[in-house]
Amino acid sequence: MSRAVPIGVATKYKPAAKFTVFAFTSGPAFHDVYYTAKVTAQLSSRSSGGYLTMFAFLGSARKALTRGVILSGALAIAACQPLAQVGGALTGGGAGPTIDTSAPVRVALLVPKSGSRAAPVGKSLENSARLAIADLTSVKIDLRVYDTAGSTEQAAALAQKAVADGAQIILGPLFADAANAAGVAVAEANVNILSFSNNTSIAGGNVFVLGPTFEDTANRIMGFAKRQGKSKVVIAHPNNIEGQFGRNAVQQAAARHGIEVASVNGFEFSQPGVVAVVPQIKAALASTGADTLMLTSNSAGALPLLAQMLPEAGVNPSSIQYTGLGRWDVPAQTRELPGLQNGWFTMPDQAQIQNFEARYTQAYGTAPHQLAGLAYDGIAAIGALVEAGNRKALTADALTQGAGFQGVAGAFRLRPNGTNERALSVAMVRDKQVVIIDPAPTKFAGPGF
Repeated sequence: MSRAVPIGVATKYKPAAKFTVFAFTSGPAFHDVYYTAKVTAQLSSRSSGGYLTMFAFLGSARKALTRGVILSGALAIAACQPLAQVGGALTGGGAGPTIDTSAPVRVALLVPKSGSRAAPVGKSLENSARLAIADLTSVKIDLRVYDTAGSTEQAAALAQKAVADGAQIILGPLFADAANAAGVAVAEANVNILSFSNNTSIAGGNVFVLGPTFEDTANRIMGFAKRQGKSKVVIAHPNNIEGQFGRNAVQQAAARHGIEVASVNGFEFSQPGVVAVVPQIKAALASTGADTLMLTSNSAGALPLLAQMLPEAGVNPSSIQYTGLGRWDVPAQTRELPGLQNGWFTMPDQAQIQNFEARYTQAYGTAPHQLAGLAYDGIAAIGALVEAGNRKALTADALTQGAGFQGVAGAFRLRPNGTNERALSVAMVRDKQVVIIDPAPTKFAGPGF
């Protein structure tokens, strides 16, 4: 049994030296910060502190029809065993190879190691994968690392090479467009891909995303809001890819929980755009009688300005429930914003995440990248299922079994559509401090959302 604790979310936020309320960039540079087509050095400081939104700019790319029916796949794990399922039995089978659990499992890791500004991320992911392998006590992993150099075309070619080399499952690539291409490239090879993306538009078929998603966060917040008696929500989102993903996630989650979306207010991602949308949001709240406001932006984007200007315009947090998709606890200055007082957001278990950070730092002499834990989780998931003697451990049914797994940041599972669900706490900013008002569940009690 492995004593290691994997991580399924980004590690501790490391803010820049100065927090700037009017911190706007535009165009591709903004998307770079949100982990898309190009990664910059800002990744270590311009994340949402645990939910780095890795939405790749796919352009005209679309999932190919050859990906077929949703087979899903998965990530999961942590300690040493899957969680016990509540009210049901585990199943096995589905797409993916049947393996000899007494032999080394051949795992391909596709990460950028050269020719890309994402190379440091790739190194951190590789380190974490090797840390997870070292923590396995009765499972052997034959890890082979392939350098994608941040190239979509190279990722697809290397996925095919990895399969030709005998890979039974692929961990990575890092970017959504590369993962999509890799999935298409090996769709007929009966090999699943555990990508590091959280872009749910690529999930399905033999590709699934390990990163935390807007859908999961929105579902947690909307479900909690419904239980607190909330019935109508107004959504405010920037008109960019990150904002569109957030908007869609909230709309779907609200419908799932019986909350009416009273108004959707998109705005240009710029300071003038935010200034212009504030009176629109106020008017929408007043005219619809909505009791909840959802801000999809985080502290690296429009959140600080909105949280300052909306209360000044008369949108009182004491009468309107502010909620958000981003982390509101980081950087620390975010907690001082007037619009976020008594507001709700989600967060994973920070103590468990810090434990992983400490172990990684001890092993490698430096802190892990925010995404490093995803590689650990992928290896640990494989190890746990193989350790249980499951010859179908690498199939979609086994990897997405409903009970989920216990990860370093809490319970989580992969869903049959290739996305994931994570146990999250609901937190509140109270007197400029973070208070957990609804702890994360320790296990899953049903099929999920």
